[in-house]
Amino acid sequence: MILAAGVGSRLRPLTDTVPKALVEVGGVPMLELVARRLIRAGVDAFIVNVFHLADKIEAFLRERKGFGVPFEVSREDVLLETGGGLKKASWFFDDGKPFFVHNVDVFSEGDLEALYRSHAAGQALATLSVRLRPSPRGFVFDASGRLRGWEDGKGGTRWAGKPLPEGERLAFDGIHVVSPGIFPRMSENGVFPIGETYLRLAGEGAAIQAFRADADYWSDIGAPDKLEEVRRRVTR
Repeated sequence: MILAAGVGSRLRPLTDTVPKALVEVGGVPMLELVARRLIRAGVDAFIVNVFHLADKIEAFLRERKGFGVPFEVSREDVLLETGGGLKKASWFFDDGKPFFVHNVDVFSEGDLEALYRSHAAGQALATLSVRLRPSPRGFVFDASGRLRGWEDGKGGTRWAGKPLPEGERLAFDGIHVVSPGIFPRMSENGVFPIGETYLRLAGEGAAIQAFRADADYWSDIGAPDKLEEVRRRVTR
């Protein structure tokens, strides 16, 4: 699943007329960059959630014929956030296999196949690509790499179960592999972030696992300076 429903408010006025999914890097829209990376990693079909300028995104996908693989579009009447958007699209994941979830505004050079293999080997409910990087907030993992909490960057911490005596805060890349077994356990409804579900499930004993991707380049394009940084890297 490619999460592409966001408004991209920090990129305005660009995103007043161009959906964030179609903002170009190196002359190629982000949606195409992400989709082609996922396809190279073995993805054989994908679904994209849309809200802001939805018609433009859907028209682009149909024009490009899904880049050669079947695709679906999940339209949202209101922004459902990452968890609500995934739950609305749950019908798509009916083959029992783990699947990727990838933010459309993330440019990454990480090894997606390695992430998928790690998830399969660890038999986790979800495996999150994370790294040690400056960030005002992040997930807290124990020494075995299992999710145990969340720090919001404002001094607040939520724990999945008992507080850790020691833990490592890692920033989430917006790239994860999820097993479809998560859907029957998604008690949240409506608008909610997937992190809320992950924390609750971790507190119930589910394995929400870290995949360290520190060595690989990563950036989001959510602000003008970050977008230009990524464009310069691709040009080089």
